[in-house]
Amino acid sequence: MAENSSSDPSSKNPSFEVLVAEGVAVPTEGWDFSWFEGRATEARPSWGYARSAGERLARAGAALDIQTGGGEVLDFALGRAEPDRPVLVAATEGWPPNVAGATALLRPRGVVVVAAPDDAPLPFADEAFDLVLSRHPVRPHWEEIARVLRPGGTYFAQHVGPASVFELVEYFLGPQPDAVRSGRDPERERKDAESAGLEVMDLRAERLRMEFHDIAAVVHFLRKVVWMVPGFTAEAYAPRLRALHERIEKEGPFVAHSARHLFDVRKPTH
Repeated sequence: MAENSSSDPSSKNPSFEVLVAEGVAVPTEGWDFSWFEGRATEARPSWGYARSAGERLARAGAALDIQTGGGEVLDFALGRAEPDRPVLVAATEGWPPNVAGATALLRPRGVVVVAAPDDAPLPFADEAFDLVLSRHPVRPHWEEIARVLRPGGTYFAQHVGPASVFELVEYFLGPQPDAVRSGRDPERERKDAESAGLEVMDLRAERLRMEFHDIAAVVHFLRKVVWMVPGFTAEAYAPRLRALHERIEKEGPFVAHSARHLFDVRKPTH
């Protein structure tokens, strides 16, 4: 829990208002989740994406990271790849605050960060890369991935799976239709990849326990991961937030489960 900052010296824990204000005040740029330490936890997939991406980078000549966020994961992976990092590394990002953050972080590593909308064609020539990476893309554009990969090149990525953190989503929005719950299905994505002419060499999926220890963590998470509860603001959802705060205070952490799947995809040489 956060240090007690309530104005009532006899209060054991920060008040609802103080915690919500903390969650609202934290900047949301980038994909650095260190602020959540002590407030929320999430189990990590067994495959260790960032570490494995570093191993792939050490064997690549030209690499692209799609939807890099603030560049933190690519920065870590490049550190693991040194001194055998690719000669050329590029990254795309669509959200302007993240473009600025990723550029500041990755430019010293010689990475070219290109501002590009998430749903736009990739701004690179055909067969420009032998490795394409992505961690949690909004949606994979398989035809574009296939186009920019060289024959024999690979797409290595961790995707968000179906009904991820839906315990939290449905707490605020109510039960979701089956069509929404089944979105991001890994087997459907496999078929789409194969339709684009790619070979799926490996596909693994896991559901992972998450715990939210205070309402500040919930507020910041929903502000940061904006597609969970579209249009979320602390003011609009104040009654539900207060009820959840009281539940956490009484019963302990709010438990949810994230869904992740790993794609290892190859472009055929023929």
